[in-house]
Amino acid sequence: MASPGSGFWSFGSEDGSGDPENPGTARAWCQVAQKFTGGIGNKLCALLYGDAEKPAESSGSQPPRATSRKAACSCNQKPCSCPKAEVNYAFLHATDLLPACDGERPTLAFLQEVMDILLQYVVKSFDRSTKVIDFHYPNELLQEYNWELADQPQNLEEILMHCQTTLKYAIKTGHPRYFNQLSTGLDMVGLAADWLTSTANTNMFTYEIAPVFVLLEYVTLKKMREIIGWPGGSGDGIFSPGGAISNMYAMLIARFKMFPEVKEKGMAAVPRLIAFTSEHSHFSLKKGAAALGIGTDSVILIKCDERGKMIPSDLERRILEAKQKGFVPFLVSATAGTTVYGAFDPLLAVADICKKYKIWMHVDAAWGGGLLMSRKHKWKLSGVERANSVTWNPHKMMGVPLQCSALLVREEGLMQSCNQMHASYLFQQDKHYDLSYDTGDKALQCGRHVDVFKLWLMWRAKGTIGFEAHIDKCLELAEYLYNIIKNREGYEMVFDGKPQHTNVCFWYVPPSLRVLDNNEERLSRLSKVAPMIKARMMESGTTMVSYQPLGDKVNFFRMVISNPAATHQDIDFLIEEIERLGQDL
Repeated sequence: MASPGSGFWSFGSEDGSGDPENPGTARAWCQVAQKFTGGIGNKLCALLYGDAEKPAESSGSQPPRATSRKAACSCNQKPCSCPKAEVNYAFLHATDLLPACDGERPTLAFLQEVMDILLQYVVKSFDRSTKVIDFHYPNELLQEYNWELADQPQNLEEILMHCQTTLKYAIKTGHPRYFNQLSTGLDMVGLAADWLTSTANTNMFTYEIAPVFVLLEYVTLKKMREIIGWPGGSGDGIFSPGGAISNMYAMLIARFKMFPEVKEKGMAAVPRLIAFTSEHSHFSLKKGAAALGIGTDSVILIKCDERGKMIPSDLERRILEAKQKGFVPFLVSATAGTTVYGAFDPLLAVADICKKYKIWMHVDAAWGGGLLMSRKHKWKLSGVERANSVTWNPHKMMGVPLQCSALLVREEGLMQSCNQMHASYLFQQDKHYDLSYDTGDKALQCGRHVDVFKLWLMWRAKGTIGFEAHIDKCLELAEYLYNIIKNREGYEMVFDGKPQHTNVCFWYVPPSLRVLDNNEERLSRLSKVAPMIKARMMESGTTMVSYQPLGDKVNFFRMVISNPAATHQDIDFLIEEIERLGQDL
């Protein structure tokens, strides 16, 4: 096989041209597909080319021609055993697949068909000529297809059609022009790891049923704690179902650390607790307070400066106010990478205040934690090593497939003490191995999905330097966008200065509004611009970017970049598309 940087595998330019060595062309993907076994390559080529176009000869060798499907068997035997015929899925049901007797052949054929559907979708996700979204209104989709569940089973042909239909209307979150959310991109190694995880189909609560996965979680969390800066990677942690739950874990543990009796006696046994976070922080802090019985009124929002950073002097003032009222400050949640502005709170100053008043310091680095992998940008999280707990979502800036969120805790054993319930049917104390690897009792969940393998396998494939290159590229693209629009006619920045993260926040001002004075009428009309452009984007399917209001600022675009497939040309396209769709407003 050729080396990754030469000949067959070298796809060259990123300009989307028709060069046969460009990854955006069907020919190049077909060449790659021929390396697959089990007939996947031929089927993928057929899907890419159809009957009208076949791969041309290239550099001395021609890929095998895509073979046409054999005639479907009509023997109506279940399962079909005709050796030379294609499986006829119209005569098969799920009961004909493994573990059915003689179910191996139809199972392999069925899964091969599913794999063909998935591979076609993967290839199209990176093709800039395809739509990011094939948008339909909810009532249209409900009327166009019958989504209802029935008593009688459907055959496998119908099941395969459901797979195709679902992906037809799915958002291509791996598309280079999808900028709508913090989680974008589609990593091939991460995807493979997710397939493997689903195939293994096990639970993370004990070593005995997930030995390798439990060990990988131990190794990976330790490495993440080392990167945070805790000596020797000491401490604890767990992968949870998203940053909101990781933040709630932090609140739960902080409360237990100060008042361990709350575990048995509840909130009636403790004084009024107060948490502090910035006014730009994620809504999950209030959700966690509501879920834990602390109450949303007990979450005090601290003022931010014009760049969205928490103001330390206001934090200290509000702590003193709470103490004077007889309340007990128990947690400060600083943010490293806010959702809208991408701001990084001054962690060192926050740490000093938390130390002074003996308050648990949590850092919500769900969005910004990935910057710790970059030598160029990790300074933005200076002081994170002084935190008592950290939320870090590799499924955001690091491009790990959803979901992958970690809660890291500096004090070892605290999480176990807080959450364990000693269920004897799972966590027997007389097992024949080291019980410290039965990690399930420190989690709130019993059933817990294997989220670590995607991150671990990608880390092995990319190395830390690969993640660093990914992150540095995304931040460079954000700066490229900022430099283009900061002085461009029709654009106004939401705040001054180049972005701290990949968040670039701006208004597009159509020609009709550029002549108006900055008054209520202009603001009212400007607030409608971003929603209307976004609606047109979705209906045309060309790209997606988010918008929102914030405080007294009317709707503005919030551009975020976390997909390493994006290029300068994609940023240029976004700007041109906004102008095309919004110039007549």
